[in-house]
Amino acid sequence: MNSLEYVPVPAFEDNYIWLVSDGRNAVAVDPGEAAPVQAYLAKRGWRLSAILLTHHHRDHVGGVADLLKGQEQGRDLPVYGPAGESIEHLTDRLSHGERVSIAEPALEFTVLDVPGHTSGHIAYFQAADPRGTPHVFCGDTLFACGCGRLFEGTPAQMLDSLDSLAALPGATEVHCAHEYTLSNIRFALACEPGNAELQAWRDEAAARRARNVPTLPTTIAHERAVNPFLRAGEPAVQATLADALHEAVPDRLTAFTLMREWKNRFR
Repeated sequence: MNSLEYVPVPAFEDNYIWLVSDGRNAVAVDPGEAAPVQAYLAKRGWRLSAILLTHHHRDHVGGVADLLKGQEQGRDLPVYGPAGESIEHLTDRLSHGERVSIAEPALEFTVLDVPGHTSGHIAYFQAADPRGTPHVFCGDTLFACGCGRLFEGTPAQMLDSLDSLAALPGATEVHCAHEYTLSNIRFALACEPGNAELQAWRDEAAARRARNVPTLPTTIAHERAVNPFLRAGEPAVQATLADALHEAVPDRLTAFTLMREWKNRFR
């Protein structure tokens, strides 16, 4: 079987639109704007075969209409997205546990409900690429060293969503939709300053960005080790929160809630 290429196409200031291609056809994930996708497809000679959407925010869906207009006449392009959100142009509305099968490139995804950032947010989990590596496209739920803001969901929902992502195989490559890593690492170090793996990741991520190289994809195993929002149960994290915020931290949910509120105002 041919290998697949996973490409983060930069958009806006810090978005990534992911393209997955077999060298001929490509699937676009969360195309917030059309022009970068169209330019990259033209550069590589790829044909767009499907669109996957994780949630309704404009910077994730805003390019869909123009991408559809650019298709060959009479060729319908499938647009997959969450059943629980109002999004234009969807041809397939998806709920937790459903499967997405795409012929070209040959892709199989399982849909995961991951509410919190928005109420109907979903993720797409690919159990194995042709080389056996799993992948997840998680939109704005899980970031490298961070997680999305709670615009529509509750802390409990988001913690459950992050737990479901953290339970994926450790080798799973995490394809999130923003280059927020350096600012997320600064906050993560405030939450867990003694984490040696996190300190090493700070240096590596800074070096990558200095070369204008993406910090993504990361992996689930790496996020378990360095992402404070996946480490809300760690005694060191809870102790830091209690000391910094002068709050009692009796459990993981309290720790997560305090941490997410702190991140909102962290500079």
